[in-house]
Amino acid sequence: MSDAQPAVAIDPTREPIVVVDDLHIIYRVYGSGGGRGNAATALMRVVKRENRPQMKEIHAVRGVSFIAYRGDAIGVVGTNGSGKSTLLKAIAGLLPPAKGGVYTDGQPSLLGVNAALMKDLTGSRNIILGCLAMGLTPEETKEKYDEIVKFADLKPGFIDYPMSTYSSGMGARLRFAIAAARTHDVMLIDEALATGDAKFKRRSKAKIDELRKDAGAVFLVAHNLDVIEETCNRVIWLDEGRIKMDGDPKEVLKAYTDATGK
Repeated sequence: MSDAQPAVAIDPTREPIVVVDDLHIIYRVYGSGGGRGNAATALMRVVKRENRPQMKEIHAVRGVSFIAYRGDAIGVVGTNGSGKSTLLKAIAGLLPPAKGGVYTDGQPSLLGVNAALMKDLTGSRNIILGCLAMGLTPEETKEKYDEIVKFADLKPGFIDYPMSTYSSGMGARLRFAIAAARTHDVMLIDEALATGDAKFKRRSKAKIDELRKDAGAVFLVAHNLDVIEETCNRVIWLDEGRIKMDGDPKEVLKAYTDATGK
């Protein structure tokens, strides 16, 4: 039986912005060949051509097909290892398909909890560099600066401290605030809303609603299902790299929680 899922019909009344067509992502992981020891002994085995590393394939995404339309906010749920983050990276163009493809109308932007900010630089400096990296002009960056600081809601004075002094929650809020400062064709958010208090989550939801109106589509991966239900108009449930269900948030999340107990 093929892993590929049925072709998805296009809604002629809506504008597609992301088309995922029979997507397969395969990781190739190299093991130690079964031997024990430290890095030095492993290197000696390689030099002596003993116990050559064994290659293992992990089929992380298996024949996923769907269409995202302009204005969609799509939640992606699934247990650990189901392929959620891999799917977002593939849509962002960071992982090459082993089979199938991803087609986007515009430039996807991936925002994750590990999004690169310079830990040795201050939050203020990271705002400037992050905005410039997203393509904003110096003038636009200056205009957005106060808005970003206010949205991130850091502790007093922390905007002038190095990022290395920030908690994980503070770093996540600042990353989201920077990314949300411009309009994105396709915005991919991986767990960034999982950290933060209710006040920040409400602001994040309002910002995503704003992005949906002004831009293309938003994809959100979060373990907090309440955030998914409140933010998204559609949910995709991934299970072992395949789409288990795709549809109305309440229906999909109920089926997911019934099946997993989460």
